Amino acid sequence: MTTPQRVLPPPTIDLLLNLIDTRPQSILTSLSAHPQLASASDSHGYSLVHAAVSYAQLPVLRELVQTYNVDVNLLDEDGETPLFAAEKTDVARCLVEELGADWRVRNAEGKTAEEKVGEEEGEAHEVYQYLKSVRETSEGVEGIHAPPPLPNGVKVNVGSMEEEDAGDAPDPEIRRRIEELAARDDFQTEEGQRQLRELVSEVVTGMGAEQAGRNVRRRAD
Repeated sequence: MTTPQRVLPPPTIDLLLNLIDTRPQSILTSLSAHPQLASASDSHGYSLVHAAVSYAQLPVLRELVQTYNVDVNLLDEDGETPLFAAEKTDVARCLVEELGADWRVRNAEGKTAEEKVGEEEGEAHEVYQYLKSVRETSEGVEGIHAPPPLPNGVKVNVGSMEEEDAGDAPDPEIRRRIEELAARDDFQTEEGQRQLRELVSEVVTGMGAEQAGRNVRRRAD
């Protein structure tokens, strides 16, 4: 007599979360048959993505985000994304640089992952140092502004010139005025940029007059 085959119950999110540390491949096998569990979370909002980050299971993490399209910024009950669970730099880097995790997200306490790691683990922690470098790099890029447009009719041609045509050093008064203008709080406002354009126009006009004088002297010579 043939013994009837036992049908196993479908896996639950709690079961998969318990397997993340010791049997990550079993999770991927289960997800292929039950893909709806990829973005599921337990009663505390803890998801497989959070667990994969916490246990540094990068193959599972990549599979969840890239194959099953799980939100890499999925929030748990504390308003924390998986990035908050990262304990190693390579995991944090994978999240931010490869999978597009948002390092700016703040949890329910108003802290970013960088700030939380710094408070709980200390500023010497590798993940804190990495996230700090990401923030500082981003702030540096965002702080670069395009130069203001030149006044109407003014063109700048980039090329080489003879040493004798280079002229004297910049007028100290012009340099002082530019530095004062750049240090003002309203430098990036419309009014600040208008004054900068006027100053540029004044400098360029003065250079043109000076060049004309040189040409006259050369012809006279």
